[in-house]
Amino acid sequence: MKRLLPLLLILPLAGFRPVPPPPPMPQDGPVRMTLIDRDRGTELRSHAADGQRWVAGERGHRYAVRLYNDSPRRVLVVLSVDGINAISGEDADPSQTGYVLNPGQRADITGWRKSQDEVAQFVFSSPSGSYASRTGRADNIGVIGAAVFEEARRWPLRPEPLLRRGAPAPAAADASASRMDGYSARSQAPSLGTGHGARERSSVRDTAFERASRTPAQVVQLRYDSARALRARGIVLDPPSRLPREPQAFPNRYVPDPPTR
Repeated sequence: MKRLLPLLLILPLAGFRPVPPPPPMPQDGPVRMTLIDRDRGTELRSHAADGQRWVAGERGHRYAVRLYNDSPRRVLVVLSVDGINAISGEDADPSQTGYVLNPGQRADITGWRKSQDEVAQFVFSSPSGSYASRTGRADNIGVIGAAVFEEARRWPLRPEPLLRRGAPAPAAADASASRMDGYSARSQAPSLGTGHGARERSSVRDTAFERASRTPAQVVQLRYDSARALRARGIVLDPPSRLPREPQAFPNRYVPDPPTR
């Protein structure tokens, strides 16, 4: 007998709204994920290092997890923050409850789900002040993951363009899913976590969704830490604003007078 899970569809009031598809980006599945600094109103740029993507957060700033569904079908996204399901508060696992995104929809997840009408804001905090640490689960601080499931088709559809590579084999999918719960680079302790911030309104409603497979079609992961910590890892955050000036054979049009002594 199948276990029925509550799945949440975000209402427009919560900031989930259809938008024109953004420019396509290289990806391995239907969903793209970025972080938004809500206090600055900017998207946090990601940096590739050690086979992972990193973003630099700032302690005390509120942030949102922005999800783009680039596919023409609904998808289910199980969201993990610091190894914790952002809706249920359980130790995150891909089989759990998540958010359903409509085709072409952009969604900003702004906090820990407290009810169908409210969340506690995601806030960059000290590791000791993070929700994970305060609930005795500090092992996975500094990582955000999304397990994406496609919807089972209930009726024949016309052929559509292939938007991603085929779903991985079960063994590969299980390995990918396990990376949501932890990360390999543990040599340096994180200097940022995600706190349980102030309450704010965010409305959702229950919806039905049948997964096309038991394993995720896609697993996305972002690591985050302070800018200082990322630089200590050798990650270049700020490329030089000006290149060294090269000598020029023709810097001026006319010969100026020499300085007087």
